[in-house]
Amino acid sequence: MSGPAIIILTAGAEKTAAALKQASGGTVHALSSRASGDIEFTETAVHMRSLFHAGETIIAVMAAGAVIRILAPVLKSKHEDPVVVCVSEDGGSVVPLLGGHHGANQIARHLAEQLGGHAAITTAGDIRFGIALDEPPPGWRVGNLSLAKEMMAAALSGEAISLDEVDGRLYWLRESDLPVGANAKRVVRSTVRRGDGALLMHPRLLVLGIGCERGAAEDHVIELAERALASENLAPQSLAAVVSLDLKADEAAVHAVARHFGLPALFFTAERLERETPRLANPSKIVFAEVGCHGVAEAAALALAGDKGVLIVEKMKTDKATAAVAQAPEPILENGEARVRGHLSVVGIGPGGDEWRSPEVTRLVLAASDLVGYSLYLDLLGPLCEGRERHDFDLGREEDRVRHAMELAGQGKDVALVCSGDAGIYAMATLVFELLNGGGLSDAASRISIYVSPGISALQGAAARAGAPLGHDFCTISLSDLLTPWEAIQMRVKAAAEGDFVIAFYNPVSKRRRTQLAYARDVLLKHRPADTPVILATNLGRDGEAVRVVPLAELQVDDVDMLTVVIVGSSETRTVKTGDGREWVYTPRGYSAKDGTQLGSTA
Repeated sequence: MSGPAIIILTAGAEKTAAALKQASGGTVHALSSRASGDIEFTETAVHMRSLFHAGETIIAVMAAGAVIRILAPVLKSKHEDPVVVCVSEDGGSVVPLLGGHHGANQIARHLAEQLGGHAAITTAGDIRFGIALDEPPPGWRVGNLSLAKEMMAAALSGEAISLDEVDGRLYWLRESDLPVGANAKRVVRSTVRRGDGALLMHPRLLVLGIGCERGAAEDHVIELAERALASENLAPQSLAAVVSLDLKADEAAVHAVARHFGLPALFFTAERLERETPRLANPSKIVFAEVGCHGVAEAAALALAGDKGVLIVEKMKTDKATAAVAQAPEPILENGEARVRGHLSVVGIGPGGDEWRSPEVTRLVLAASDLVGYSLYLDLLGPLCEGRERHDFDLGREEDRVRHAMELAGQGKDVALVCSGDAGIYAMATLVFELLNGGGLSDAASRISIYVSPGISALQGAAARAGAPLGHDFCTISLSDLLTPWEAIQMRVKAAAEGDFVIAFYNPVSKRRRTQLAYARDVLLKHRPADTPVILATNLGRDGEAVRVVPLAELQVDDVDMLTVVIVGSSETRTVKTGDGREWVYTPRGYSAKDGTQLGSTA
C-alpha cells in the first residue's frame, strides 16, 4: 500500500484526516455509517486487524484506548508488529503506540510538526539520547537484537559505550547524546561479519549473486548461498539483495534464496552483466555462449556493488548453481540498473461499488504503481486511482489491454489489471494465461509474477438482490458469438434446458445481436413452466440499479441490454412474498417428491 492507512470513525475527524493524508501520502479509511473517506468499511475491529495482519502502517484518529483494545488480540512482538500511531481528533496529540523503533517515533514527530500538535514520544532512548539502538538508520541492521535492550539500559544508567568501527562509521551514534567512551567495556561494532560479545551493527554492503540451472532445487541453492557466506564468516544481516540474470527472474530457487534471507531479488540484463567481465575472477566462455555474458553470480554481485565494489567470495559452484559475494564501499540503498521481478495482479472489483469490493482487491490496487483497464472500470475505483498511472482502454481492445498490462509488469512495475465482477468469469484472467501460453510476449513479460484476486460476479450480485435462485445446480452461458460459434451456444442452451439447470445468461444482447436471447427463451419453454421466474438485473451495485422478475413466457428481448444479467430459474425455482410485499426468488435445495415434500432435505 502506498502510504499509511488513516482510520477515522466520525465526520468530525475528516478535517484532521485530510491534513494527515497530505502530510503522509496515506489513504483515508472511514467507518461508512459515520464518515466518508477513500475507502469505507463497516466493521472497525475487523478492518483494522486486517490492515495490521497485512503489515500496513496505521494512523488511527481515535481514542488510544479503543485502538489498544482492538489490536491487543493480534499483537505479536515489538520486532514483528507494524507501526501504529494514534492521533487525537483535533490533531493536537500524536502518540506512537506500536513500532516506536520501526519508524513510529519519526512518523509521530513529522505528523505533529505538520499538524501543529505534540508528539508524545515515550521510548526512553529517544527521549534521553535521541536514538534507539535497535533502530539504526536505513542501510544498517542490528545483528543481535537481544543485546540492544541490555546495552540501552546500561547507557541510561550512565555506563559509557565504546564504538568499534570496522566496516563503516557509526555516525548516528557519534552524533547522538549516547555516552561514548574510548575504552568502555560495552562495545557497539560496525562489521559485515558475524561475532559475539559486542552489539553488532551490520552495514548493508554485501551483495549475493546467484546463478542456477532451470528448475534447480530450492534447498540446494539456499545451502550453497549459506556456504558462500560462511566461507568468510559474513553476516546475512549485511546483505542488501540477492541478484541474478534477468533470464532467472521467474526462477523459483533464486526467489527462495531471497525469501530465506528476507531480501529483495534483483535482476540485470545480460548486456549489463557483460560490462563486468574485466572484473570477474572466473569468466566463462560456456556461460557466454548460453546467456550472453561471461558470468552471472560474480557479475551480478559486482554490478550492484558498484564500480568500487570488490569480490570477497569468488564464484562457488555445484553441478546446479553458483554463488558469489561482492562488497560495496557504502550501504546499498538503491537498485541501480537492476530490476525487481514485475508483478501483475488481476483483480475483480465486483460491480464497482466500494461495499462489494474485497479488502484484498483494495490492497492490491493501492499497492500497484500502474492500473490498466476499461475506462469505466477505472473510473469506478474513484480515489483509489490517485497517485497511480492510469492506462485506459476502450471496449473491444481486450487483448491490447492485457498485453499492455503484462509488458508494463515486464518492466519491473507492480500492475493491477482491473476487471469488473470476478476477474476469472468471462473476464481478463483467462486472456492473461492465453498470452502466457503463446501470445508473443517479450521475454520480460513472460517472466512476471501473477496473482488473481476474486471479486463478486454479476451472477452472485443478481442472485443476492433477487433472493436465492442458485440454491441448487446452476450454470452460466454467454450468448455472445464473438468468440464462441453459435452452434456451440445452441448446444449448451439445449443441454442446460434438458438438465433443468438454473441458468445465468451473460452478454444476452447487443445492438447487433437481437435473436439469441429469444432463441434461448423458446428452447427453455419446452422444458420448464411458462411462469418460471426470470431475474433481470441491470447496473448491479451502481447508480441506476434495477432488478425485476418476469415469467419466462413474458421475457422480451427489448427489456434487456448489455448491462443486464439474466437468470432463468429451473422447474423447481419458486417465488415467495414477505410481509412487506417484496417478492423473492429461490430454488429449493432438493427436488420435490410426488407427495409434495422436498427430497434430500436436511435438518
